[in-house]
Amino acid sequence: MPVLEFDNGERLTEGPVIVQWIADQNPASGLVPPAGKLERYRVQEWLNFITSELHKTFGPIFRPTTPDAFKALSKENLGKRFDWLDKQLAGKNYLMGDKFTVADAYLFTVLRWTARIDMDLAKWLNLKAYVDRVAARPKVQEALKAEGLIT
Repeated sequence: MPVLEFDNGERLTEGPVIVQWIADQNPASGLVPPAGKLERYRVQEWLNFITSELHKTFGPIFRPTTPDAFKALSKENLGKRFDWLDKQLAGKNYLMGDKFTVADAYLFTVLRWTARIDMDLAKWLNLKAYVDRVAARPKVQEALKAEGLIT
């Protein structure tokens, strides 16, 4: 479970909450639209979709005790979500159009897990192009290198 621990010992949990808090610490970044704007709630819709429809579906696949038949069903369910998501990304650079948000950072992270479960995104042209586009962002490259995920 993602946890952000503050110097005073308090903690925030859950990825979508953490990324929104981080973005709110620097509103000028534009990673989350301002409170009260419909676009902010669209970002929250995306965060909720990613966490409930994608992130949670990977869990059983990663768990060694999950029966193979259930893992296959989970992959099939992911494929259905990817079919829908691929259509949503048609003609867009990012989930919100041309603006990169915290939802894109979260989706990128989750989509990278497909390599760990032998699920090739090439079938979904818009998703594949999206992952490549996000991966090419300089700050994403910097973060991936810092985490040892690329050289």
